[in-house]
Amino acid sequence: MTIGNRPYEPESFESRIYQLWLDRKVFEARDGDERPPFCIVIPPPNITGALHMGHALTATIQDTIIRYHRMLGENTLWLPGSDHAGIATQMVVERQLAKEGTNRHELGRESFLERVWEWRKQYGSRITEQHKSLGASVDWRRERFTLDEGLSRAVREAFVRLWEDGLIYRAERLIQWCPRCRTALSDLEVVHAETTGELWSFAYPLADGSGEIVVATTRPETMLGDTAVAVHPDDERYRDLVGKRIKHPLLDRTFPIVGDAILVDPKFGTGAVKVTPAHDPNDFECGRRNGLAFIKMLDEDAKVTAAGGTFAGLDRQAAREAVQERLTELGLFRGTKEHLHAVGRCQRCETVVEPLLSTQWFVKMQPLAEPALAAVRDGRTVILPEMWTKTYFHWLEEIQDWCVSRQLWWGHRIPAWYCACGETVVARTTPAACPKCGKPGLRQDEDVLDTWFSSGLWPFSTLGWPEPTPAFRTFYPTSVMETGFDILFFWVARMMMMGLRMTGEVPFRKVVLHGMVLDAQGRKMSKTRGNAVDPLEVTAKYGTDALRFTLASYSAQGQSMKLDPKRIEGYRFFCNKIWNAVRFMETALGDDPIPPLPDHRTDLGNTWILHRLDETTAAVRTALDEFRLDEACAALYSFTWHELCDWYIEWTKPALYARDPASAAHRDETRAVLRHVVEATLRLLHPVVPFLTEELWQTLPWAGDPPAPALAAATYPTVDTSRRSPEAASRFQLLRDLVGTVRSVRAEYNIPPATRLDVRIVKVPEAAEAVGWLLAPEILVRTGNLCGADLRAVDPDADLTGHAIGVAGKLPVAVPLAGIVDVAAERVRHDKELHKVDKEIEGLEKRLANREFIAKAPAEVVEEMRERLRHAQDRRTQIAEAINRLSQLV
Repeated sequence: MTIGNRPYEPESFESRIYQLWLDRKVFEARDGDERPPFCIVIPPPNITGALHMGHALTATIQDTIIRYHRMLGENTLWLPGSDHAGIATQMVVERQLAKEGTNRHELGRESFLERVWEWRKQYGSRITEQHKSLGASVDWRRERFTLDEGLSRAVREAFVRLWEDGLIYRAERLIQWCPRCRTALSDLEVVHAETTGELWSFAYPLADGSGEIVVATTRPETMLGDTAVAVHPDDERYRDLVGKRIKHPLLDRTFPIVGDAILVDPKFGTGAVKVTPAHDPNDFECGRRNGLAFIKMLDEDAKVTAAGGTFAGLDRQAAREAVQERLTELGLFRGTKEHLHAVGRCQRCETVVEPLLSTQWFVKMQPLAEPALAAVRDGRTVILPEMWTKTYFHWLEEIQDWCVSRQLWWGHRIPAWYCACGETVVARTTPAACPKCGKPGLRQDEDVLDTWFSSGLWPFSTLGWPEPTPAFRTFYPTSVMETGFDILFFWVARMMMMGLRMTGEVPFRKVVLHGMVLDAQGRKMSKTRGNAVDPLEVTAKYGTDALRFTLASYSAQGQSMKLDPKRIEGYRFFCNKIWNAVRFMETALGDDPIPPLPDHRTDLGNTWILHRLDETTAAVRTALDEFRLDEACAALYSFTWHELCDWYIEWTKPALYARDPASAAHRDETRAVLRHVVEATLRLLHPVVPFLTEELWQTLPWAGDPPAPALAAATYPTVDTSRRSPEAASRFQLLRDLVGTVRSVRAEYNIPPATRLDVRIVKVPEAAEAVGWLLAPEILVRTGNLCGADLRAVDPDADLTGHAIGVAGKLPVAVPLAGIVDVAAERVRHDKELHKVDKEIEGLEKRLANREFIAKAPAEVVEEMRERLRHAQDRRTQIAEAINRLSQLV
């Protein structure tokens, strides 16, 4: 099939091209293959999710890397899958049940899980199908799900091994609790944000009636669970009070004043701190140090327990107001002031979390963290960009034990069973009887594991571990983990720890981190803000390749990007440019056989484009090898648009359209070079813009059979320095500079393209060699035709009054203005533009002189404004010079 007169309409071929790849088994990797393996496991998206720009960015980057390595001839596996997303999925189904007037408890556990599996079957593959629309070249035969039978077995195996090694334990600890999700959370699942609150002071009366002690808190209701007041033991104000007891003003109990140098800063507030061991992590440790009572005054719904006396049953906000009111009535209120403090919210539902005393399962993290730290320090795994290595080290060096149990039903149920005799059994399979007392009927733990537990096993559980499968032996350790920097610790660090513990090997050789996708103003995208961009709407409007090239172009390692629809539209034009270039070649080459690429070229443009193709190939390969997709895209864009399309194709037209016998050899050489360069360019571009390049590649003429069943399976261009010619590159660049100078003068003075100019090239001694070859008739004519000018050389002492003077290389170039330019009209236009630029400079300088603005504005905003100022100042200089030249014509 040829292009013919077809316009670039990506919707007409993208789905067809994807099916072609599937039919020709392009994405399928082979276990045990002798080729070098290259493997990436996809970060499993939640089954509840729909494709957003973060997914699109990850898919684009990973697919570009995968396609590149596939074209290098490696045994390339991109392994797909999805995550069961415990809390998120359970919440979705529970909302459905609520609409039906029921809940999971009325259904019972088994019926509820059946309902969730039904939901997963109906909706859970949505995001997988959406990845196909982005061109994801994954091996779909190997798709995995974190609750698959094989992965569930891996989870049980990992849990039991950690238990057997003494690294998992069950204990009563203070944990983060979400009252809405009704489950424990890990510290990482809590998002802390600075919030302006109220610091409320009140007095506790001493039990002996000898006085009072004043404390301050942002949560007065928690005083219902206070079991001490702490002071610094060296604080002279309270030294004599240590050991005395306090009478609780709202409850029938007393508690001590304790000295605690760790908890109390005597310079902060009153120097006295209320202690609620069951509801604050610092107070918890204080309670353990001082042997205090642990009173749970809030339950799992964040309501006051029976320990709160007459306040029992109130939710926490109502309890706060009631406690404040009662203490005020008793005359114990001592004032309030505004206070900025960090409030933790559930990452999933944004409910304020509660520190809660609860019996949970924990993993000892320090023994797992130490090998993960060593693996990065000794280079077995490299983190890019390197700046994130320090963050990785800091997190793992300060790591706390991980609460892995969740009070949910959807997920991997904890493989622990309890016997009435008090024995706890952790096993790979359901035990028939208690090993201690021999009685049957053990009760399995109701909780499930944190979703990140199974995700931490993803790189090897998906390959068949704990069995030494052919896939595991071929592809583990995997090659690269590419993901967002925001889950470096959530996921990457846990995969490192689990991989090293379970397999003895790092799970991946390199970690490549990307930033977030922001809107055009640099704000985080969100549905509530109304600035979220749907990738599928974008691809429907501009085509998938335009979106992919945009995301790849701005994906500098570890840096967030601003996504502006205008950029996507711009790359839509780029894709159209590629389409038209191939269409031109198809028309120009016709049906005649394409001669082989000659070893020696006689045409300057042919020699130059092969030189630039090889330099571009080297630059792109280096950038892709180093995972710098933005640099690869910059090189591809510049070469394809500015060199191949804007220059070389225009250069070839006289030779391609010449029909006299004397030009046959030149024409054949140009046809061969054009065909070679266009085909190589499609291969260079393919990893980033796969649909467009595949569609065009399938239309190319071949002397015999194509070298591969699809461009996606073809060989990536290699560097061949024998095709370089620095001399030709230098000469052609001089031509580009010359033409560019003439075109700039045309634009500056509104000279119509149809106006033929009489351009002078000044024969200065330092450029004598350049003048010599530049004045060759063929070069002179072809160069002149490119800029609509007649070129001729003049001596350095020639009268160039009334000319605009530019420079091409070392050659002065004079473009006549007298008699061509409407001086009066141009002077008015330039004066208006100068006034406009002066106003812009004045405004920018005023903003940048504002110290408050500089202090508060994001650094990237300030730098962008400084760049605008530099650009405006340069433009002012250009306008002033143009006005000066106009003055010479009067």
